[in-house]
Formats: sequence, structure tokens, C-alpha cells
Amino acid sequence: MQAFLKGTSVSTKPPLKDRGVAATAGSSGENKKTKPVPWVEKYRPKCVDEVAFQEEVVAVLKKSLEGADLPNLLFYGPPGTGKTSTILAAARELFGPELFRLRVLELNASDERGIQVVREKVKNFAQLTVSGSRSDGKPCPPFKIVILDEADSMTSAAQAALRRTMEKESKTTRFCLICNYVSRIIEPLTSRCSKFRFKPLSDKIQQQRLLDIADKEHVKISNEGIAYLVKVSEGDLRKAITFLQSATRLTGGKEITEKVITDIAGDLIDEGHAATQLVNQFHDVVVENENLYDKQKSIITEKLAEVDKCLADGADEHLQLISLCATVMQQLTQNC
Repeated sequence: MQAFLKGTSVSTKPPLKDRGVAATAGSSGENKKTKPVPWVEKYRPKCVDEVAFQEEVVAVLKKSLEGADLPNLLFYGPPGTGKTSTILAAARELFGPELFRLRVLELNASDERGIQVVREKVKNFAQLTVSGSRSDGKPCPPFKIVILDEADSMTSAAQAALRRTMEKESKTTRFCLICNYVSRIIEPLTSRCSKFRFKPLSDKIQQQRLLDIADKEHVKISNEGIAYLVKVSEGDLRKAITFLQSATRLTGGKEITEKVITDIAGDLIDEGHAATQLVNQFHDVVVENENLYDKQKSIITEKLAEVDKCLADGADEHLQLISLCATVMQQLTQNC
């Protein structure tokens, strides 16, 4: 009976050699599978030197990195200009890959923007003691970094609570606030931070980055396609890279032309997309229109600025567009 049981137990197990081969095949199969990564993340700057067109910010950060010290920071400017990428790259250079996850807390303040988040997550992280050293022997600063992305979406109460935390934990924690509109950050916070404005990227810098990505991804794109891609992105490199990746998937390896970019981005005025984008494109139409007098252009553009501000504050799109159209019609009838 024991011999029978032994025989069955031996027969059910595969030979060690076969198991080794199977394990090797399985691991090689896993290695072959690579997860697709959005190009925006794949080509995000890994160090401060790779940040494009923000010379003043990069120069100050490099000086701070040399001394292994950093003030509280406030980055503001249009979307897609490298605000989040810059502070993440600086943090990687400061702490190295080993300590990066332990020393950096990144929160998207538009999702987690209440006073409870500041009291719990931010305060608890700021109170943690700093320990550990870099394996490569480089000096490691004795502080942590809290990154609050889209901080202009935080409530006033949360910003007020954050002010006290910034003061109390200044020895062990540095804060980096990132926002599009600096006017929405309360004065006590802005006075505690070094402010840096991120400029919209120039057309030349955008073209250079897009051509570099297209070359690495073996994408064929015409000069007209690149020029139109830069135009529709309006200084937002993230939007331009996303459109380029979408166009590549759409064409399936063929050359990307201006028509392909138009199909993806859409002609906003004709097709009625988001009101904020419509306002941006309508501004260009008004400024370039030779049939309007300068006074008419100034009145319409002033109204466009008011509508853009109201839309940013969350006003009703339909009502704002009606108000804009009424002003435009009033100016056009005066031309008759």
C-alpha cells in the first residue's frame, strides 16, 4: 500500500528538469509583456535639465539642489507647461530612486481638497521623522516634500489650515503648491513660498520635442502636421503629445497629416466643443479679422476676457455664450 502511494506521489510531480524549463518559459513570457505607457508619462523629464523653456525656474532649482536645500515653492501657469514634472524631477535628484517614495507625498488637491485631508494626510506625513541615506553616497537633505497639485481648487478653510502646518513643520517638511491661477491662493500661503511662473511653451520648443518623440517612436509626420499640432495645443505640450499618440493609433503607421490632426482636435467653432476652447479660438478670429475696427476688436476681446473668467469660475456655458454673442452682434451692427 505504501509502495502504491509512493508511486502515485512520484508520478504526479513533473521531473525537476521539466519544471525548470516551464518556469524559465513562464518568466521569459512575462518579460516579453510590456505594459503600454502613455507617451506623456514615458517622456516626462527625469531630471531638472530636461525641463523645456523654463530657464529661470531651472536655474534657481539647480542652485538649490547643489546646496541640498529647498524653500517652499509655488508653481503657477497654464496647464501642460511642466509644473508637476519639474518638482518631481527635482525630488528625484534630491532623494534618489530609493528614498523618493518615502520622502515625497503627492496629492491632487482637486480630488482631495477639504480641510480633513490637510489635518490627516498632510499633517501626519509632515510629522514623520526623517531617516535613511542615499546608497550612492550623495548628500541627502533632512526634509520631506509635500506636493499639492491643483492647489487653487482647495477650499479656503483647507488653505488656512495648511498655513499653520507649513509654519510648524518647517524644519522637516517643504511644500510645493501647483496651480493654474495664483489669485486663488490665499495671501498667507503665497507669502510663505517662492513663486515661479511657468510660461506657455514656444512653438519652436514644442516642435523640437514632438519631432524627438516622433523619431523615437518611429512615427511619420509631415511638417504641416507638426505645425498644426503646435497651433491647436496652444502652448500645452501635454495636449500636443496626447494628440500625437492618438493620431499615431488612428493612422496605423501611415504618415500623419494636417487633416488627421484636424479630425482628432476638431474645429471647435464649427463643431461646438467646450466653451472655454471656443472662446480661445474665437479670440484669434476676432484679432485677425480685417473687417473690424480697432475699437470693435477691443470691446469684443474685453468681453471675451470676462466670459473666460466667468467660465473658469464655473459659470453656465450657455448663458455666457449668449452674452458674448449679444456683444458681438451689437458691434457688428454698428459696422453696417
